[in-house]
Amino acid sequence: MPKKLLGKMMVDAAMTLVLLLLMAYSLIGEAAHEWLGAGMLLLLILHHVLNFGWVKSLGKGRYTAVRVFQTALAALVLAAMLGSMLSGIEMSRYVFDFLPIEGGLSLARTVHLLCAYWGFIFMSLHLGIHWSMVMGVFRRMGKRPASKAQRIVLRLAAALIALYGIAAFIRNDIPSYLFLRTHFVFFDYERPLILFFADYLAVMGLFVFLGHAAGQGLRRCGQPKKKGELK
Repeated sequence: MPKKLLGKMMVDAAMTLVLLLLMAYSLIGEAAHEWLGAGMLLLLILHHVLNFGWVKSLGKGRYTAVRVFQTALAALVLAAMLGSMLSGIEMSRYVFDFLPIEGGLSLARTVHLLCAYWGFIFMSLHLGIHWSMVMGVFRRMGKRPASKAQRIVLRLAAALIALYGIAAFIRNDIPSYLFLRTHFVFFDYERPLILFFADYLAVMGLFVFLGHAAGQGLRRCGQPKKKGELK
């Protein structure tokens, strides 16, 4: 595997792990949350440095439906991440406490909540639209291609994770945070932390599944019709 591709995958894997940890805000402690947020900022910068070639190509080539979706999603991820980080810096009591920032805490909390949860959704969809590339890398690393039975098992596993993700999405009342029906996140401190991560990993899996499905559908729509096919 090329070193640059390996570096990209390691950074993306680290961002995914840190994102899951950040969603556990009160369960891991405010100081740890801030340090992880600072780490995410560094990872975001590194991610864009490694993918600068994609940024430079934005003004080139034809924009198919899937490319429009992918580009819009990347912009939404960036906007949500920056909003989350800037509002987090404004509220900081540990990492960025030395900055002379005063006031605006109420607005910063609202922006942070919105950006954190929408960023979680957008980043999961973003991962989903690139899932074929991720699986392609793993296939090349394997000694032989997956059998038909293995592919069926993997698809069933993906469907089960997505179904669990729907239940976790509802159980954790995530729509209330996405649409500001409440301004405070509820954490069940009596529930084991591992179950919290299982829920949020499943919700991430749900949106990875949806992003992958959307990307595949848009790619098929963009393919030229074969001769004799109905339009």
